[in-house]
Amino acid sequence: MTCPFCTNQSSLLESETFFVMFDRYPVSKGHLLLIPKAHRTDYFALSIEEKDSLSRLLEEAKLLLDDLYKPSGYNIGFNCGAAAGQTIFHCHCHLIPRYEGDVPQPRGGVRGVIPAHKEYPFND
Repeated sequence: MTCPFCTNQSSLLESETFFVMFDRYPVSKGHLLLIPKAHRTDYFALSIEEKDSLSRLLEEAKLLLDDLYKPSGYNIGFNCGAAAGQTIFHCHCHLIPRYEGDVPQPRGGVRGVIPAHKEYPFND
């Protein structure tokens, strides 16, 4: 099976080691993927240099989305391994813009990947 990220030809932004594209199945308007040009299985397979490059490009991608869509917040995430929901085994970072009112209760954010643990066990 051919890796869809290794054969990708379109890029919104790029660095020497990464490229950025819109997610084909976006969670929200402006959902981006930051993908290493070299085939790496997941975040933990990236070199320190690639992680540094990713961090810089993530900032650039955020500024682009701020300008284009003016989101209220962001979720940033990786799925590493099948148990974590990874379906394409070429590393990719999700930069997901969030908007006021896009879900009724955003509290818990990325904790929502396991719905029973989204809410904190205390009141404040």
